[in-house]
Amino acid sequence: MQNKLVVAGLGLLLSASSVCAAVPDPDPDPDSHILDPDALNPDSHIFVPASTFHGEVEGPDTDSAGNLYAVNFGGTGDEHKGSIGKVTPDGKASLHMRLPTGSTGNGIQIDAQGVMWIADYTGHRIWRYANGTLSSFVHEPRMHQPNDLALTKAGVIFASDPDWKNNRGKLWRISVDGKAQPIDQTGTSNGVEVSPDQRWLYVNESAQRKVWVYPLNKQLEIGGKKLLIEFADFGLDGMRCDSKGNLYIARYGKGTVVKLSPTGAVLKEFSLHGQYPTNVALSPDERWLYVTMQRDGSIERIALR
Repeated sequence: MQNKLVVAGLGLLLSASSVCAAVPDPDPDPDSHILDPDALNPDSHIFVPASTFHGEVEGPDTDSAGNLYAVNFGGTGDEHKGSIGKVTPDGKASLHMRLPTGSTGNGIQIDAQGVMWIADYTGHRIWRYANGTLSSFVHEPRMHQPNDLALTKAGVIFASDPDWKNNRGKLWRISVDGKAQPIDQTGTSNGVEVSPDQRWLYVNESAQRKVWVYPLNKQLEIGGKKLLIEFADFGLDGMRCDSKGNLYIARYGKGTVVKLSPTGAVLKEFSLHGQYPTNVALSPDERWLYVTMQRDGSIERIALR
């Protein structure tokens, strides 16, 4: 997410403003830790070099042709915030579009029809971008800062909405006609994803280091949540499911991506070059996992097979 904040002590978030950016820094002194020895031989390689994107690069997703999109393209200056970059499968990066003044994208999702949905955390909107036309699908002032999105096959959208200053958040459900309703109070909600069979909704909480799972009925309404897994250290950020229902979660501050089974078992942990992954995206054929890296504006890539 954007502009990571430092969580000190028992998860107290420090902030200079009422609207914080979309990524926590749950480790009070991450550089004081000895990193996992595997970090010396990372599982990833640098796919897009540092400074290609702004240090608040986020929200990756791929289209059916394998092109990768992420927010805040163009360089390290803040004038590049509010943009969306496109990276071809062979690594050529270019400006794809810009959001209106006052808007800054965070999570991106592209549906089966090729429509791009963009969570705008400063404008309190969800944008719809199709056939070169940008339109506001949701404008909800009650949202603290829409963060990550999860799309269902039926067109219902779930959105995380963290309130970093107050160490809490909300989960929103957006109907196919653009009506947004809060459906649960959470900790600092961040990554959100729907299982491939559309039966489960996963939501993680960055500061609390927990991943929750909600059952979904046929109307895509949530039931009572259960704890899937809780981590002892470092933060949680964006996450995605593969076609088998396994979850890939960015571990902010740890410099890894953890792979979980649908029941919460740790299957593998991939080490990265950088320490601050913000989000992940799978290629259409699930051969590659792309990871946006905060601070240096790079994108790393992991070979999954």
